Order: sequence, then C-alpha cells, then structure tokens
Amino acid sequence: MCKVTFLPHNREIEVPVGDNLIRAALKAGVHVNASCGGEGVCGKCRVLIEQGEVAGGVSERLRPEDVAKGYRLACLTGVTGDVVVRIPVESAIDASVLNRMASPRRTAAIQHMDFSSLKEQGLFIPPVEKVFLQLAPPDAQNNMPDVTRLIEYLKLKGNEHKLELTLPVIRKLPDVLRQDNFQVTVTLVRPVRDDGKTLVIDVRAGDTTTANYAIAMDIGTTTIYGQLIDLTSGECLGEYGDFNGQISYGEDVISRIIYAEKAEGRKRLQEVVIATINKVIGEIFRQAKVDRENVATITLAGNTTMTQLLLDIEPRYLRRAPYVPAASLYPPFGASTIGIDINPNVIALLYPVVSSYVGGDIVAGVMGSGVYRSEKLTLFLDIGTNAEIVIGNKDWLACTACSAGPAFEGGGIEFGMRAAKGAIEDFSLDPVSFEPMLVTVGNVRPKGICGSGLINMTAEMLEMGVINNRGHFNRDLQTPRIRSNNGIWEYVLAWREETQIDRDIALTEPDIDNLIRAKGAIYSGCMTLLEEVGLTMDMIEHIVLAGGFGSYIDLDRAMTIGLLPEIDADRVTFIGNGSLMGARMSSLTNRIRKDVVEVTKKMTNFELSETPSYMSNYVAAMFLPHTEIEKFPRTRRRIEGRKL
Repeated sequence: MCKVTFLPHNREIEVPVGDNLIRAALKAGVHVNASCGGEGVCGKCRVLIEQGEVAGGVSERLRPEDVAKGYRLACLTGVTGDVVVRIPVESAIDASVLNRMASPRRTAAIQHMDFSSLKEQGLFIPPVEKVFLQLAPPDAQNNMPDVTRLIEYLKLKGNEHKLELTLPVIRKLPDVLRQDNFQVTVTLVRPVRDDGKTLVIDVRAGDTTTANYAIAMDIGTTTIYGQLIDLTSGECLGEYGDFNGQISYGEDVISRIIYAEKAEGRKRLQEVVIATINKVIGEIFRQAKVDRENVATITLAGNTTMTQLLLDIEPRYLRRAPYVPAASLYPPFGASTIGIDINPNVIALLYPVVSSYVGGDIVAGVMGSGVYRSEKLTLFLDIGTNAEIVIGNKDWLACTACSAGPAFEGGGIEFGMRAAKGAIEDFSLDPVSFEPMLVTVGNVRPKGICGSGLINMTAEMLEMGVINNRGHFNRDLQTPRIRSNNGIWEYVLAWREETQIDRDIALTEPDIDNLIRAKGAIYSGCMTLLEEVGLTMDMIEHIVLAGGFGSYIDLDRAMTIGLLPEIDADRVTFIGNGSLMGARMSSLTNRIRKDVVEVTKKMTNFELSETPSYMSNYVAAMFLPHTEIEKFPRTRRRIEGRKL
C-alpha cells in the first residue's frame, strides 16, 4: 500500500500500488475538477507532485514547462509509492470552504468466503464425497450379488446410513467392478438428516477420489453466474457469468410470468435459461480444463420465479394474491433430466424458497453470509430491481420484499446504464464553482450514469445545496450547468465534446425523483419490517449488503440520501453475489443443507402490500434523506453546516 497526502487539505489515504490519483482523491474526499471521466482529454485535473514518484500523468494538455515543474493529470497518474500531491485549484479556498469538502469515501468491508475456517471448524464436509474401495473378487465361497458386495464394503468404510443405489449405477456396476480387478471409486450423496439415506450416484473403475468437483450457480433474473469448485482443496477453478437469455422475454419477473402464461411460453423460458446455464458451464470447464465427467453435484440458487421457470413449474400464482409458490423445498434430482449439459450422474441441489418474492437466492445469501448463526441483530439487504430484506439473528428471522424499480441499475434514468465501461460511477462537486469531478468505469469518456454514480451525485448535490430535500435544483446558483431543457431542470455533468455519445450528459429532476422513489421503497420496507417485529432501526447492530453494486456504493452517500440507516461504516459488510456465495458454501459443507430447512421454517415472511403501515412509511421516505431528518443526524449536521 502507498500513502498519498493531499495538500492543502492535509488529507492522507492509503491506496494499492497502481491506483490512479483521481480515484485516490475521491476516496480521500478531495475534489479535483474532472469532467471527461478519467480519459485525460479535458485537462482539468492538473495536480502538482511535490514529493515522491508517480507513473504517467503526462499529456498534450500539459505544457512541457509545467511537466518539468511536476504537474500531472491526476486521472492518468499511477501511484507507485508514497507521494505528496498539491491541488492547485483548491489552494486559494479558505478553511470554511475546505470544511465543506466531501467526507472520505467509505465502502463496506468485503466478506470473503473463508475456506480455511470451514476446515478449522470441522465443517468441510461436502454433500458429495468419493470413496475408494478395494473389494474382494467373488469366488465359489463368496458369490454375493455385486450390489450387496458394494454395500457391505461401504459399511466397512464406516457408512452408518442406509445405502441406496440408483438404477443407472446398478446397470453399469457389473462391468465397472471388473475393469480394474474390483478396485472402484464410489460417489455418495450424504444425507441431510441423521436418519436419512446415503445415495450412491456413480461408480468408476480405479481411484478417482482426487477428481471431485462441484458447480455452484446463481440463476438471476438478469444474469447467471457459475463457479467450478474443487471439493478436495475448496478452490474455485473457473468462474463465468452471462446475461440470462430470458431477458428477451421481459426484464423483470412479472413480465416473465406473463409470457409464461402464453401458449408454449413456459416451455420456451425454460429452454432459454437452460441454454444460458449450459453456456456458462461450458465456459468454466474451458477455463478449468476439467473433465465434466468428474463433476458430482451442481447447487443452484435463484428467486422464486426463476426457480419455478427453471423446473418448468407453472408460475402464474406467484403474482396473484395470496401469492403462493408451488413449493418451498425441492428434492435433489438428476441435473441432466432438465437439460443441463452435464454427465447424467450429477445430482442437482436447489435452495428452498420462503415466499413468492423471497426466494432461494436470499436464503442462500443468509446462509452463506452466516446471518443465521450470528448473535448480532442484523439487517440483510439485497438491492436490485426488487429489494429483499431480512432482519434477525440466530434465534429468529423476518423477511420481506419490495419493488425498488430499476433506478439502481440505470433504468428510468435519462442517461442511465448498468455499470459498464463509460458509466459515471463516482462524483464530486467543487464547493465554489460547482464544477464536477467525474470518474467513469474504465477511466474513459462518459456515456451514462450507473447506480453508484447516481447515489453519489444526488448525495453530493444535497450536501452542497445544489438540490433541496425534494430533489429540485437551486436555480439561484451561478453556474451554467444548472439549466432548463424543454421545461425540465437539470445539471449538466459533461458537455457534448467531453462525452462518447455526442450529447450533453445531464442529471434531471425526474431522474432524482426516480431515485427518491427507489430508495424510499427500500428504507420504508426496512422500517415496516422492523415495526412488525417490534424493533427500531437504532437496534440494528450489523448490516449485510448483497447485490451487484454494493462494493462500489459509498456508505455515507447511501445514508445521506436515506437509502440506508445511519450506522457506523465498520458495522457494514458487503458479500457481493450472496446467491452465488451461498451456492458455493453449500457445495463445500453439508452443514448448510442440514441447517437450511430449519432456517426457512423460522423465516417469517411479511407481504408489504398487506401491511397498512408500509404506505405511510413510504410517503415519509419520499424526501432527502427523510421527512424526519433527526433520524439522520450526521446528514443534518453537514447540511446545516453548509448553510452557515
């Protein structure tokens, strides 16, 4: 790590080697004018390197004599060691303005799956194991049937449960036993319950115990991700994601359900999701160079609609009151029976669901993150087009889901887009000139706004007085960036010549209104669920964030707009794709499969549409950050401090 000191602010921050100065400045809460997204074409992010060495930063936008003095463009400058940087534009601003600068960026601590701790706790017990047996060949005195011989030897190996062979295994057993003089490797599926059966799903000649793999998959509405897991080492050998082919038939689950009600619609939706799954599986096998015959199990997690469409189960009743899923628990089944391109012995394990809108993906996140085993009162939040909320600890769990809308994924925003190259992902304002500092994904010219950027710019504008608590622009500010365009007020983030799209990119009042509605739905969902279980937000000890953009969201900014309750950043954890994490954990420890049934039983579901207090909470949350600003004391102090 390298220490970067910014003058005249005397702000210090540690960043990894290779990080560029524009991002380091944002993390430190130091504003540098930059409107080209980090591509180096606007030339506004000039900084002076006073001490230390850096890489790059030289551009035709800088005169040779300036380069000789130590000036560089921050967006093109890489940090190679400890460095002291002066921000010339800010050097003349008085201390009262400096105190109005943005707080340092604070993202949630990222929780990684710790394989070593599983082993230390004795929990590394994959649901599927391979056992090598050296059986005595039959003779005149010992001519018991092949199946009986196999079972007897498995019992000698310590298997205490009742053993059951599938018909395909029985068919291949006679030849396989004799291929290598009765030396075989047997693949077993461990039982979930102590009184359950151990299922024999494969038998192969010789010792193949070290070639034992599993696939973990998240079946998302928008994307499908898969990982290939080595069940000997716990290592992820390959990972790949792709867009769910069902997108062509509707962006959200309601659209998919409606399409499924058409003639042949459900069958078509199953075909396209299986095609995407097979594409993802093919790619991770290509990466890992593993023989797919050595895969023993595939664990899948998805929301309730995706689960039923995957299995070709009628989903129409999921969107009609009283919102009833077909099942909560699904038995293990042969993956190839639904068209998954894998060897026919692979057993598929599906995460159970709780309700129509709290599915296996959320159960997987709760299991994988350890919320269900925690002493702390925890708020688990998975943010997407729908937001799923779980509150509780090891003793009890309550859950609900609310429709946040697509704003966090760029939907409903004039220049909205997903977090792809060219999306504005971070933002800061000069407190005097109100000029922007933009950083884009990939450090290229901007072409749109992604979810994290939308949150950051709305929070910054609120704190700087550019917008009020209703999201309306301050029309009295002396800046050409605030303007009326066809009767709609907006702030110009990047002028036409600075963008990739040959148009000005702006944030409009309707954009902010869409964000307020989205964050209001999530916050009011949290409040309503807490009220229903007799708790208040200040009782929350830990927040777990799941979802695509949680690692990039600035926690202070999310709290400033009222998306999250004000809580110390050290108590917030980001787990990334919680569904995939849970699927992978389930591949590595049978403890998850044993616990998950009880966990789903204790997850009490609340339907917000049937809860009267939800609408009043929603209306109260339709302000920045909230009508009751005393719930957000830090934001209140910053806004009031700016007015002084």
